[in-house]
Amino acid sequence: MSGSIEQSHISAIVLAAGMSQRMGTAKQLLPLDGKTILEHTLANVRASKVSEIVLVLGFAAESIEKEISTEDVRIVRNQDYQQGMGTSLRTGLAALDPQAKAALIVLADQPFVQPGTLNQLIACHQKSKQQIVIPTFNGFRGNPVLLDRSVFAELQNLTGDIGCRAIFGNHIENIRKLAVNDIGILLDIDSQEEYKRFTKEEPTTRATRTPLESRSNLPEHRPELIIAGRDAMTRALAKLGNMLDFTVTVVDPLIALAEWAEADRILRVLDFSLLPAAQERYVVVASRGLFDEEAVEQALCVDANYIALLANKKRSDEVARALLAKSVSAEKLAKVRSPAGLNIGAESPEEIALSIMAEIIAVRRKAQ
Repeated sequence: MSGSIEQSHISAIVLAAGMSQRMGTAKQLLPLDGKTILEHTLANVRASKVSEIVLVLGFAAESIEKEISTEDVRIVRNQDYQQGMGTSLRTGLAALDPQAKAALIVLADQPFVQPGTLNQLIACHQKSKQQIVIPTFNGFRGNPVLLDRSVFAELQNLTGDIGCRAIFGNHIENIRKLAVNDIGILLDIDSQEEYKRFTKEEPTTRATRTPLESRSNLPEHRPELIIAGRDAMTRALAKLGNMLDFTVTVVDPLIALAEWAEADRILRVLDFSLLPAAQERYVVVASRGLFDEEAVEQALCVDANYIALLANKKRSDEVARALLAKSVSAEKLAKVRSPAGLNIGAESPEEIALSIMAEIIAVRRKAQ
């Protein structure tokens, strides 16, 4: 920890209690460039201007404590870690210095976040006095987030496997998005595939990729299917788009075209104006809360023929309120379809993709 420590009164809560189910082992202790993943994360936090570090452990706590340096770190154990992130947040908040004015919520599996980025979040909070400060890279939201003490009570009421994002909808007008030049805010190590990639590839090289990557010789005058997000459903939707002769554009800051055979283009900046002109655009936002409102706003800006948001009613209402607060008209927001897709009783990712594609086809045919 460095510089103006006494004056900042900003704490850091490092969440490291998870069971690493997708990884299959305690990812906090996996080696990366001569240190464990958790040690990298802690080193970055120590180099920032936080006034204290609270480390929340749970799964494999004893093993982790033996392997890491506990200098300048207050370790607390979440006995209910199996119930999810909400319990870890409560445990960390309860251990904070009573003088803490705000807390950075740091994820243990994000070892590439630069100390300077943490300092930018602290400085932004001290200047703006906003309740929530969220870093963005190329328009995409990332972590860690900074939370003012005024929202701690709400966080203490969280239960289950939900994080601090659950309270954002209650504070739309008191959220500040801070653009940072740090792709590390988007990079976490959540699976063996990601871990192997990071041990072979310098993560920051992703930040130098072109904003828009396209296959050569794409046919002109085809309708464009823009998919914001990447999961099993969006892959299935991209395949259907290919079959039905759409130009498929996937919006994601991290993937490469070589990794998505189903895509014709990858847009790595959340700015739809970078896309070539198209007479027909059909947009599906399926970012699972990561950049829902930003992608919907971009779709409205390009006057897409169809906009669907894959979200539950609570989340879609939050997106609508956030955009209304940004002076997007209610008339424009009425174009957004949520729930997305025709009601065919879809359950699997492939069935959901089919229901959305069927709705797109119905919209196209009605307009012709």
